[in-house]
Amino acid sequence: MNPVTQQRAASRQALPAEPESPGGDEATASTDGRAARWQHHRLQRRAELIRAARRAVHRLGPEASMEDIASSAGTSKSVFYRYFGDKSGLQQAVGEVVLDRMQARIREAVQEAPSPAEGLFAMVNAYLQMAETSPNVYAFVTQRNSGENGGPGPAQDATFGHFLNAVTDMIAQPMAELLAEPGALLDYWPRAAIGLVRAAGEQWLQSPPGPQRPSQADMATTVTSWLVDGVRPMVAPPAPTDRHHADQHHESRHAGTTPRPAPIPGKEEHHD
Repeated sequence: MNPVTQQRAASRQALPAEPESPGGDEATASTDGRAARWQHHRLQRRAELIRAARRAVHRLGPEASMEDIASSAGTSKSVFYRYFGDKSGLQQAVGEVVLDRMQARIREAVQEAPSPAEGLFAMVNAYLQMAETSPNVYAFVTQRNSGENGGPGPAQDATFGHFLNAVTDMIAQPMAELLAEPGALLDYWPRAAIGLVRAAGEQWLQSPPGPQRPSQADMATTVTSWLVDGVRPMVAPPAPTDRHHADQHHESRHAGTTPRPAPIPGKEEHHD
């Protein structure tokens, strides 16, 4: 150690410990400022990686590997692992962004609807519209797959579960307004409804293009009618058969001897 270095070391040792001073506050503030800037940079970089992952999945499909996604983003796989841990973590991060936007769009559609029935249609329509925008991204954030690490994990499941719970609550309100006498069983309906919307919507997304595939608006209208009216209006009455006519003829000959079954409400009886 040269004399100058020895002198500086001695002077540092000779300085007594002092309480915090204005200079110390400035040093702490400077450190906090750097930490805040670094945290902002990390959040910004994380958001950029999520956007890049969405673009990659939209183009490559929901089975895209972390290496494929990183290559499409122009960076290394290790960068994605550093920010998201693994593929399940990336799916959760992308899912939070996508599902938050979908939930906001559904809420906006409901608020703009002039009636409860149209509110239900608005929710179904917004759900299908957002899913159709990118079926690959929708599948990436909602479905388990055979990708690396076994696909989505519990955290990602919790993200989608939170979204379903929020949409279920939104569905319950217009349905309560539609029913003249809502009862305890109404509590079961929203959960069943969102299950129907999701199952029908995902099958529709996977259907190949063609004349048999309904448009997004037609699908939303049909699903909404299922939620409100069920399928009864779409069920045609059974065609009369020879056995049916024979039974009625037998009844007419023995009128008053055998009780007749009550007619189905809304259906006309057939007479010979």
